[in-house]
Amino acid sequence: MTVIQNILWLLVLIGVMILIHELGHFWAARYFDVKVDVFSFGFGPRLFGFRKGETDYRFSAILFGGYVKMAGEQPGDENSDDPRGFLAKPRWQRMIIAFAGPIMNVVLAVGVLTGLYMFKYQKVVEPAVSGVVGYVTPDSPAAKAGVHAGDRITKIDGKSYPTWEDIALAEGTNARKALDVTIDRNGQQIPIQVTPNMDERSGMGTAGWSEQDQVQLGTISPGMPADKAGLKKGDLIMAANGQPVRSVLRFHDTIRSSNGQPVTLELERDGEKKQITVNPVFSKLDGPERWMIGAIVERKLKIETTKLSFPDALGESLRQNYKGASLIYQFLAKMVQRNMSPKSLTGPIGIAQLSGEAAREGPSAFFMLMSMVSLNLAIFNLLPIPILDGGVIVMLLIEMLMRRDMSMPVKEAVFKVGFVFIMVIVAFVIYNDISKMLPG
Repeated sequence: MTVIQNILWLLVLIGVMILIHELGHFWAARYFDVKVDVFSFGFGPRLFGFRKGETDYRFSAILFGGYVKMAGEQPGDENSDDPRGFLAKPRWQRMIIAFAGPIMNVVLAVGVLTGLYMFKYQKVVEPAVSGVVGYVTPDSPAAKAGVHAGDRITKIDGKSYPTWEDIALAEGTNARKALDVTIDRNGQQIPIQVTPNMDERSGMGTAGWSEQDQVQLGTISPGMPADKAGLKKGDLIMAANGQPVRSVLRFHDTIRSSNGQPVTLELERDGEKKQITVNPVFSKLDGPERWMIGAIVERKLKIETTKLSFPDALGESLRQNYKGASLIYQFLAKMVQRNMSPKSLTGPIGIAQLSGEAAREGPSAFFMLMSMVSLNLAIFNLLPIPILDGGVIVMLLIEMLMRRDMSMPVKEAVFKVGFVFIMVIVAFVIYNDISKMLPG
């Protein structure tokens, strides 16, 4: 049932993204009097629709995305000599048409967050003292560098007094690269170097440290040990087997090293102290097979909730989307530098899981995901890959510099290479999603 829900929410999410994207191309094409033969929601054989003017508006069999087919759009099309065809228009007009799709996705990303922030704006309240280490995994890069629980990271990768978001970004994007770190231990500043390992499953760097904070339970999986033991979402975990739990990583290590032995948890629920014993099981519920109890474990965040005025909401939305775009380009650069692995990319299966989880969490989470995916789609489409909008734009720029069109055989070859490249990427991210779900 969960899988079906995930697929349905994925169709909603991707459907909106692609529909908005293609509307951008469609409106720009109509503005410049380009003949649009087909506006399709979905791919493959036509299921139903209607014709209005010269355009066939249709629903197609594969409801995963959509497309706009313009007359003479591809080299070798039978309508390539149509005076209202795409290739017959001036290059600057074709460039605007190509830009219009990604721009609409950016507008959607900004608009969704703006509307959400006017209704519900949540801000995480950072602790007065940031960067305090709550736990260090034995034999991890952080442990080998001499980091102890209770140390405060005062500088990492050139950034002073970082938040844990800054620390996670630095370690995640710098696998196998020595990071200059300064820690404060009892008032003494100690310079060290930490070289994060590459996590083969996630493709991200990991140093083996985690933030000192309160730990609480999130979603409980039905039928799993946490559910059977009576644990509930929102329970604060104070200790496990008599040892204080001050970080998520500490809790995970305790469960995974239990080897199936009962784990006694001291927790707080609605201000009342409780002690519950849970028996981990060896399972692959959400990824590799390991000892688990079937509960999401997360930091207990202090969140301020308010509503923003339209100008403030728009400003905050623009800041968050700019930050998101910068991170995407940073991730791509780190992959090229091999400080991150392409395994960190998420494909349709992973997005389906995220869609279902966000939808079940509530409208706010789903709209946040929609904004993020829309921004990602805009940036991906602007990459200089033939067949994508970015590839079309690059070819138009080259032709502008050459002051003549590329030959038809060259264009056809470029589009064929682009198509093969995109198919390879699609196959890779699907394989990547599946491999993350398999044991080992």
